[in-house]
Amino acid sequence: MRLSKRIEKLPPYLFVDITRKMAQKRAEGVDVISFAIGDPDLPTPHHVIDCLCEAARDPANHRYPESDGLPQFRQAIAAWYQMRFGLTFHPDKEVLPLIGSKEGIGHMALCFIDPGDVALVPDPGYPVYSIGTLFAGGEPYYLPLTEEKDFLPDLEAIPPSVAHRARLLWLNYPNNPTAGVADLDFFERAVAFAKRYDVAVCHDGPYTEVAFDGYRPVSFMEAKGAREVGVEFHSLSKSYHMTGWRVGMVVGNATMVDALMRVKSNLDSGIPQAIQLAGIAALEGPQDCIPEHNAIYQRRRDRIVETFNGMGLRVRPSQASLYLWVRVPPGYTSVTFTTKLLEEAGVVVTPGVGYGHAGEGYIRLSITIPDDRMEEGLARLAKLTF
Repeated sequence: MRLSKRIEKLPPYLFVDITRKMAQKRAEGVDVISFAIGDPDLPTPHHVIDCLCEAARDPANHRYPESDGLPQFRQAIAAWYQMRFGLTFHPDKEVLPLIGSKEGIGHMALCFIDPGDVALVPDPGYPVYSIGTLFAGGEPYYLPLTEEKDFLPDLEAIPPSVAHRARLLWLNYPNNPTAGVADLDFFERAVAFAKRYDVAVCHDGPYTEVAFDGYRPVSFMEAKGAREVGVEFHSLSKSYHMTGWRVGMVVGNATMVDALMRVKSNLDSGIPQAIQLAGIAALEGPQDCIPEHNAIYQRRRDRIVETFNGMGLRVRPSQASLYLWVRVPPGYTSVTFTTKLLEEAGVVVTPGVGYGHAGEGYIRLSITIPDDRMEEGLARLAKLTF
């Protein structure tokens, strides 16, 4: 049997390798504490679960759904964007539900990238941006995100010869893994760049509702001209703790939304209707769960920052997202430091280089860990010497 060349060249997904190492250590009897994966530990709101249970009993929801989702779900997404950002989207032309935003992000390259085309991809960045590009036969061109530039890409540094070959520009703010944030001025510069080079912009914005210290993230779609050049991916995973439910959305440019819908209609049959109805309950129901969750996350962020600063490591408190981006001590790489934490403390973090070459010298910690396990992990880390 011969596998395709694309599979043979495909690197293992970052978290598959991390999960494998955790399982190995646990098999050896080690009590492993993981700060690695950004999977909210807090439960989905009760009213959303109640809606799902009721919808699951309705035989009408046992049949195939449509790829473009229930009309009332698209309307709920549009209404949420109006409520949250003051933006109006046509629910039938500019809104598309997704089986989790990862699915849409992975498929988007198939809409724009032909063999030899370029996608502009942040480095460090969510691996799916580059993997989707490779699946489509394209070439990722990596945009370094550095602390000196507040983890924003320098669009003016992209060589014109590359920019003219580019078909997609991926952005992600609040950012994973760096926790960097962007304002409307940056997004408007991205729109200007996209118009200059005829590039489609894909903004991945699932962390806009996870923010601290009074910070209120903006949407890329608020930028002047954004709808002419781009779309925004969003998700109910982080806002409403529905990661396992696999429900997200994309909004924006009608041509881009339609292209993704054409891909999806040939590859999937949509989100189960009971889950879509639960998604409506999340978007239209009480929103007090969001500030409640953020208060818990902010407290955890502060404890992690306090501990790492006490260890002599430099870490900037994040304004948003579920992550902290920590510089490793002198003499270590991101992998050797990650290995030290696992071997000497039984604590798992993510090496920054796993998100791209520019992530070297950092580790990423998630704040989605129960308080008791977090405190135990921090106590272990505080005993280490470097």
